[in-house]
Amino acid sequence: MIYFDNSATTKPYPDVLQTFVTASQKYFGNPSSIHGLGSEAERLLVSSRSVIASMLRVSPSEIIFTSGGTEGNNLAIKGTAIRHRSRGRHVITTVVEHASVSEAFKQLEMLGFDVTYLQVDKQGLISIEELKQALRDDTILVSVIHVNNETGAIQPIEEIGSVLKQHPKIIFHVDHVQGVGKVPLDFKQTYIDLCTMSGHKFHSVKGTGILYVRQGIELDAILSGGQQENYYRSGTENLPGIAAMTKALRLTLEKREQHLYKLERLKQELLSFFTNLPNVQVNTPIKSSAPHIVNVSFLGLKPEVVVHELEKHSVYVSTKSACSSKAKEVSKVLLEMGVGQKAAESAIRISLSFENTEEEVMRFKNAINEIIPKLYEVMR
Repeated sequence: MIYFDNSATTKPYPDVLQTFVTASQKYFGNPSSIHGLGSEAERLLVSSRSVIASMLRVSPSEIIFTSGGTEGNNLAIKGTAIRHRSRGRHVITTVVEHASVSEAFKQLEMLGFDVTYLQVDKQGLISIEELKQALRDDTILVSVIHVNNETGAIQPIEEIGSVLKQHPKIIFHVDHVQGVGKVPLDFKQTYIDLCTMSGHKFHSVKGTGILYVRQGIELDAILSGGQQENYYRSGTENLPGIAAMTKALRLTLEKREQHLYKLERLKQELLSFFTNLPNVQVNTPIKSSAPHIVNVSFLGLKPEVVVHELEKHSVYVSTKSACSSKAKEVSKVLLEMGVGQKAAESAIRISLSFENTEEEVMRFKNAINEIIPKLYEVMR
């Protein structure tokens, strides 16, 4: 099997699964319980928070555990809007966000918030000047994705942070789900206030996530209940998942140091291959894009047909974001980039991990060379 759908989800590392099992068996107590089993569980929770904070170079008090990217994004966006609505009802995002962000902003619009959607250029990047012009006295939030989940385009987060530093009352949220372990991001240096991460995107188990909340930032909770996670996220903590995610983040960051160059090399090999194929359009930006995502269009072919033909060769890719890949709509991200209707209707996404190899890329290319000509022949 060749698994090239790592932006949808990654395969958990064996050590991560073992950590999950061990924590489930040994630390099954509720961290909020006052007896000995609860205290043991609480110590593991505190330790996990401290280790993650150290790896991300932030304070443990700034780490909030969630169930994943969708919850983290909703908490950051809605929690900010509700908390600070008396100060202003203007919020800013982009036209190329993940569904968990764009749908959250649609809900805010229904609640009477004024949303500005920043446009992108052909590389999928926003304009810093347009951002500056969009800022208003009543702006309370700017939310921008770091690495686009469909194309791999990397937004200029550091430049955005520098702009917003001059507006300290505006909260800056970044969806870092696709960037963790692949594209480094220094939260302090980029003046980020809120940052979303999801464990299953870096080889942890599903149902785990992190929301970084900078010290001094205030949110309203969107889940009512107990006092867990500094009142921001009620509900008994998923301690086995948190322990597993802590292990996964450490392993991923170690692998980044060792294998990031190899990952970039595999991506460049794919880009070179697709650039020389007829009837193929590369949608991923050649510059300013992540090392693990390649988006291409086989012009005139239905992407789901290509996906299923590759699956017959035990190769797994996707059409777009897994959260919306079963929907029939054309990729909004690609249309906003101006790639054209025909290309947007025929795009697939290849997404790599540190586990992928040159041999897999070679076999993938061979499969493409076998499949695509036959599909075009059928169309004639």
